[in-house]
Amino acid sequence: MASLSGEDALQDSAALSLNDLESLQNFRSRSASVSSTGSSGRVQLRQRVAQLMACVEDIGSDDEIHEEVSRTLDEAFLLWGKKMKDKWQEFRLHLVTWNVGTASPPPDVTSLLQLDSLGPSMDMYVIGLQEVNSRITNFLSDLAFDDPWSIFFMTVLSPLGYIKLSSVRMQGLLLLIFVKHVHLPFIRDIHTHYTRTGLYGYWGNKGGVTIRMSLYGHTICFMNCHLPAHMENTEQRLDDFEKILEMQFEGENVPSTLDHDVLFWFGDLNFRIADYGIHFVRESINNKRYSLLWEKDQLNMAKKKEAFLQEFIEGPLQFKPTYKFDLYSDVYDTSEKKRKPAWTDRILWRVKHLCQHAAKEGQFSEEEQTISVTLNNYISHMSYGISDHKPVTGTFGLELKPLLSEPLVTLSPEGEWSAEHDVLINYSAVPEFPSSAWDWIGLFKVTFRHANDYVTYAWVEDDEISSNKDSKQVYMSAAEIPDIGGEFVLCYYSNNLQSIVGISQPFQIQPNRTLIGGDLRQEENSWTRKPDSLESREEF
Repeated sequence: MASLSGEDALQDSAALSLNDLESLQNFRSRSASVSSTGSSGRVQLRQRVAQLMACVEDIGSDDEIHEEVSRTLDEAFLLWGKKMKDKWQEFRLHLVTWNVGTASPPPDVTSLLQLDSLGPSMDMYVIGLQEVNSRITNFLSDLAFDDPWSIFFMTVLSPLGYIKLSSVRMQGLLLLIFVKHVHLPFIRDIHTHYTRTGLYGYWGNKGGVTIRMSLYGHTICFMNCHLPAHMENTEQRLDDFEKILEMQFEGENVPSTLDHDVLFWFGDLNFRIADYGIHFVRESINNKRYSLLWEKDQLNMAKKKEAFLQEFIEGPLQFKPTYKFDLYSDVYDTSEKKRKPAWTDRILWRVKHLCQHAAKEGQFSEEEQTISVTLNNYISHMSYGISDHKPVTGTFGLELKPLLSEPLVTLSPEGEWSAEHDVLINYSAVPEFPSSAWDWIGLFKVTFRHANDYVTYAWVEDDEISSNKDSKQVYMSAAEIPDIGGEFVLCYYSNNLQSIVGISQPFQIQPNRTLIGGDLRQEENSWTRKPDSLESREEF
């Protein structure tokens, strides 16, 4: 029997004969009996594979056994692939872009956020708005308090178990990110940035706002842009976008925008439909022949010529152009200007490893992939009429191999909690966790809106009462516990990382039975006030 070069030692072992191979049912059952969990099982499995490799040398392509062996190997590879994929995680992301034209929030956003969907709920919402009301009185008020749009989306999403992870605003540009509580310990290194491009970079009516993060160890960046308007400003739009791409986040070891594993680019990009007249464009739209307009879409045209744009992917434009409409209608502009319809509102994305391998011949190994992006839905929402733009949403599935599996901090309440007695918090941190004297543990209602929406808190060092190599205990006074009781969670906030790095399971606090109903109602109104002492320490 012929053997593979350099494998004489394997030939000396008890190799399988062709008769053995013909009894593939027995071969399968014997292979299945080999355990792959222990080291001895892995050694036996390697030996069997080596024996098979030696025997394969004697199988001709015309032999009947060839097809059966190939099928058996295919099944083995499929089983291995499924096992590897089982270790991956699907992360569902819903992205919204909407030029709201200085309007107030609508009464309902159920369809916009797909809250009535029968499928699995989203893990993250990314909401990019343009032309949020930024008149001086509104803007100064929004600097001191959350703006109406942020409050609106928090009111909608927090009862469903989402927290506002981060936000950034530059005049009329607003970017909000909401995430399910369970993901909080695995989202780190959050940074925000804004880039002005209006009035030669001195004015923020145009430009981009950006949020980046590490999601289960993968770097993700979201970029909400409002680029210059009008048909003739294509080159200005491209120049401004290149400038936004060149921005740098503050902090050490933070990658540039194009060095992120995944980059989402969206907003009112203001690209128009060139060459065709308004009557041809409207007729094509009325007949739902959108493909006739794609080749003259300025962004599609630019992607064919500009190398830096060719790396960005967009779903098919199978919906009506989203600009310009009469308010509260689905009728295109009937004013004197009669603006030509255009797909101004867009969502694109870029996957770094696809760009790195684009120039290589053939496919690259799936082992090199640790994240992939799938667009599940790309649509406009015609029912919203508060502005002359229709909102656009993209629903994505991020298939990722988690590079982080353990939270930096694990914490839990000690025993049963009641508003009638002092309570204890147990927590432990991984050895590499960069703790700080300014770290704190907050007590939150399960429907909390953001990291500062706590009921009360304890400083991890000042309020520590015991410590050993495995865990620590922090004290919280009964006077700080809400008398009304209810369902709560504990969150560990890291000052160095500027984020929540640990969250407990929800738990019940028993109400103070000594208070009468009126006192409980008064307590409900008072415990939501933020303690002054944490605010003062946050100023440093």
